[in-house]
Amino acid sequence: MLDAIVIGAGFSGLYMLHRLRGLGMSAAVLEAGDGVGGTWYWNRYPGARCDSESYYYSFSFDEDLQQEWRWSERYPRQPEILAYLNHVADRFDLRRDIRFGTRVTAASFDDGWTVRTERGDELSARFLIGAVGCLSSANVPELEGLDSFAGEWYHTGRWPHEDVDFTGKRVGVIGTGSTGIQAIPVIAEQAAHLTVFQRTPNFSVPARNAPLDEEFQASVRAEYAEIRALQRETGNGHPFRISPRNAVDTPPEQRREVYEAAWRRGGLRFRAAFNDLLSNQDANDTAAEFIREKIRETVRDPEVAERLLPHDHPFAAKRPPIDTGYFETYNRDDVTLVDVREAPIVEVTRDGVRTTEAEHPLDALVFATGFDAMTGPMLGIDVRGANGTLAEKWRDGPQSYLGLQVAGFPNLFIITGPGSPSVLTNMPTSIEQHVDWIARCLGDLRDNGFERIEATEEAERAWGEEVQAAANRTLLPQAKSSWYLGANVPGKPQVFMPYAGGLAHYAALCEEAATHDYAGFHRS
Repeated sequence: MLDAIVIGAGFSGLYMLHRLRGLGMSAAVLEAGDGVGGTWYWNRYPGARCDSESYYYSFSFDEDLQQEWRWSERYPRQPEILAYLNHVADRFDLRRDIRFGTRVTAASFDDGWTVRTERGDELSARFLIGAVGCLSSANVPELEGLDSFAGEWYHTGRWPHEDVDFTGKRVGVIGTGSTGIQAIPVIAEQAAHLTVFQRTPNFSVPARNAPLDEEFQASVRAEYAEIRALQRETGNGHPFRISPRNAVDTPPEQRREVYEAAWRRGGLRFRAAFNDLLSNQDANDTAAEFIREKIRETVRDPEVAERLLPHDHPFAAKRPPIDTGYFETYNRDDVTLVDVREAPIVEVTRDGVRTTEAEHPLDALVFATGFDAMTGPMLGIDVRGANGTLAEKWRDGPQSYLGLQVAGFPNLFIITGPGSPSVLTNMPTSIEQHVDWIARCLGDLRDNGFERIEATEEAERAWGEEVQAAANRTLLPQAKSSWYLGANVPGKPQVFMPYAGGLAHYAALCEEAATHDYAGFHRS
């Protein structure tokens, strides 16, 4: 019997394996793909890149690793991030404990965990660690007639490893979330004609991507200790603080100057321009209207611009995209925007997509429809605990204590699970915090003669109340179509899933639990 089985070989699984080895524990990582990378192994769609800046979308646990790696751009593309994770796997000799092409289908607990794979393998371990990611279960809409479509169709989260050539083709893209906003400008450059099917208009801020010069990279390498400390001290895991000033208290002319400067700089730091943007509707309205003005200025056709204006959710209440030429794309003569709220999709036909108003002829169809986020990856496995299944436990929405453990599922840990800050943060920062906590916990169990740990029902219930209370202190739940609430998956319970209380505060709560004999957990 192994000490631990880890499911997934992305950022989480690689670092977890490294820490388990440091504890002297035997471990196996089971990975469905044929290589490391997780999100960055599967998501190879045109334009795929990170929305956190490269120098801090990376591991901090090894100083030599930080000093030797060189990033080429402010926002790295998928191939560069995948190359980085392959470098990590090689540098720390991780591959020898990873089983590729091994999809886990079931896991059951009886003193230890027994894991079964798609090809019939069976492995046992004392501990099971889900490193399956928050955004890894592709959400493909069930559209009438899709099987009859004569062209090729793709989901951005399951993109082919070989190049897809859209040259000379009529392409349709369904979805205008973060992924669609990245893919649409790139596909438009190649396709003969692009039709975008939009359900929900989105706020987006320019990325202002650019190459990184050696002078900047040298300064980052010299200051990594301070940068990483700041990441761990902030609410979102980024190395910048949210401004202490409030938008509602700032004179309009000065407020506009702040927004203009943030717009010129680009990137996620735009939402840090004022302290009250996610807590005060009046403040948020100032940012939202500023972005709407920019959309109107950018898109030449007033009718198209109007369709692109978001009105149904506050700015940054959904995952806030950053883009390179997204709104400019709609100035092209070979791009058509279809508002599927005005004209819903009826069916996919042999030759295209038919809405209530027209049929749009297509040679290829791209689903940029996101994921069954946060719960989908774990629920894709038949997980059976001491008293029932995880699917039964989460029927009305996910329950956990600190997003780390679920009552009734002893010795099961989830990295960045529902109930943790995860998707509201820079993910590598959250991942390292979780993995370090789990590794410390496993070491403490061993050192104190414990073999089993499980969240208590009481702690889980109290934490669920805190997760909802933290969300309600913000404007985040007002985005009713957000995948933060599971609204993008038909039939999924509408529950706000991530913890909105901030990463630094959350990490302090995790530390407090550990130092108080793992309060909220039962050890035996």
